[in-house]
Order: sequence, then C-alpha cells, then structure tokens
Amino acid sequence: MAEDNLSVVLHAQGDLRLENRPIPEPGPNEVLLQMHSVGICGSDVHYWQRGRIGDFVVTKPMVLGHEASGRVVKVGSAVKHLEAGDRVAIEPGAPREMDEFFKIGRYNLSPTIFFCATPPDDGNLCRYYKHSANFCYKLPDNVTFEEGALIEPLSVGIHACRRAGVTIGSTVLICGAGPIGLVCLLVAKAMGASHVVITDMLPERLTVAKELGADFQLKVNRGVEPQQLAKSVEDLLGAQPHVTIECSGVESSIQTAIYATRSGGAVALVGIGPQMVTVPLVNAALREVDIRGVFRYCNTWPMAIAMLASGKVNVKPLVTHRFPLEQAAEAFETTRQGLGIKVMLKCDPKDQKP
Repeated sequence: MAEDNLSVVLHAQGDLRLENRPIPEPGPNEVLLQMHSVGICGSDVHYWQRGRIGDFVVTKPMVLGHEASGRVVKVGSAVKHLEAGDRVAIEPGAPREMDEFFKIGRYNLSPTIFFCATPPDDGNLCRYYKHSANFCYKLPDNVTFEEGALIEPLSVGIHACRRAGVTIGSTVLICGAGPIGLVCLLVAKAMGASHVVITDMLPERLTVAKELGADFQLKVNRGVEPQQLAKSVEDLLGAQPHVTIECSGVESSIQTAIYATRSGGAVALVGIGPQMVTVPLVNAALREVDIRGVFRYCNTWPMAIAMLASGKVNVKPLVTHRFPLEQAAEAFETTRQGLGIKVMLKCDPKDQKP
C-alpha cells in the first residue's frame, strides 16, 4: 500500500488545497478503499466558491468529493460481504442511527445521516478512504470504475423519477440539461417514458440531450414568460406532460414546471435554488398538480447497477474531462467554468483508466 493519502481539502471559502492526510483504519463495520474515480459535483464547486450550501457551512477543513468508486484494500472484523480486491461503488449517505426514517426506508431524510463532503463530514476525493461497508456495492465485471462513480448522479435521477411517478407511457418535461437533467432523461427513458422534452438555455447541452435520447429539445431564451414556455412544451408534445422534473432550481423554471404539467400530474423539484421562491401555488392546487420534493436518494444503488450492467442505461458519454488527482485545481476550475458535462478525477496514480 502506498504511504501517501493525497486529499483535496477545502479549508474555507475559496481556499482549496492538496494535502497529505493519514491513511485511516477501518472500524469493525467499515472497509478501507483505494479510491479510483471521483466525479466533481456542482455542490463541491459551490462549497469551494461560497463556503456553504444553505444551513451546511464549512467551519473546518473538509475533504471534498462524493461521486466515487474504488477498490477494497482492508475490511473490518465484522464485514462479511466484501473482501480485499473487490471493486465497489460508494453510496455517500450512510445513516448513523436506526431512527424513524431508517425504519421506513427513507434514510436520506435522517437528520443525523453521515454524508460525504457535507459539513462536517469528509468526502472521498483522496487516495484512501474508509466507509460503512453496508453502503459499498460490488461492481459487476462489465461496469467500469467511472460508471460506478456516476451511480451517484444516476441515483438522483432514479429517485426523482420514482418520486415523480414516471412509468411506461409517461410523457415527461425535464427543466435543465445539466448533468442531473441528463441522468433524469436517461432514467425516464429506461423506466418507459414515451416522450421526453428537455429545456435549457445552452444549445450545446441540448445537443447532448438529443444524443442521449431526448425526443424534443427546447431552448429557453432569457426573458420568456413561464406560461409561454409551458405552451411551447404542450405544442411539442401535443398535450401537457404527465410529469415535470425541475433540475435548475431557478424560480421562473419552477413556475414553468407547474404551468406546463397536466392536471392531476406531478412536479418533482430536484434543483436547489433560493430559500424562498414565488410559484403559482393556487394554479397547482386547483388542478391537483402534486409538487414533490427530492432530497438526494435512497435505495437506488442496486437498481442503478442493474441498469448499467444490463446496458439499459449508458452514462459513459457524460464524462467529458479527466484529470489526475494532482491536477485537482485545474479540474475544479474546468467544472466552475461549465466546460463539458462531467469532470472525473483519477485517484490511483497506477491506474488512470476509466
């Protein structure tokens, strides 16, 4: 085992450093992982640029990264289902206690949950990292490490589509064609959506969405009224969509989502925006349009692995940039500038392959 544990550590707003940390020792129910591939998420960049997301504030140095996969190098004494050498995908949210949310299967809502790279919990953008063994999932031989890392954003899409009720024959509007909008597109199509419309302000993102299977792409121009945009969606589909998945968090986009959705349908709010937004709530109420929150995910890794292993979903085109861990600063700047789709950091200096 290498002696260095190079880690990407955020010390404070704007203060991102590469530093060596001790290699951790796994507890009885944990495994030590040699990290392989870690994607950079918008939340990582947000913590770096702003020092906080909502009530989660960086008050002490924190390792970033939560879209990750790696190889088991050591197992705790009580771990039975994993062994050294296993390739695993990491679910970054691991409950600390068996509370009411754990018992009903919605552990993502537990207020005490451990979550990688959410203050005060360290993430896994490093060479070596320990994690709860129950939240590490073996990867089939035909699923790459990078695909394993992309299970995290893919899980957001799975949870969003479940919450929204996407099923065979559904028509779906997705607002925003960034990484999360694109995984929602992939999952919606895999779950049987018949037609998907996706919106964005950037034509290059809509081009990628078309390549990934979007039936209609709608460019949003600055200043267009939400009701006008909703009418454009209806014109494309021939009817209002059953489901809208809002992935931008922008107030006007949330308004569009509500206006666009057919009566009796559902809007899932995935994007995180301002704490307070103005929305046409009475319009939704009078038409029985359900508005459903989406917070991370739960119980999604097995489905995501099955989707990838079967070939039903292909996330490989999402990775547009790769950097060795030593070039983390350049990788973060690439993500901040919005270049490409998904930037992947390679943590194993002896294995930089996907």
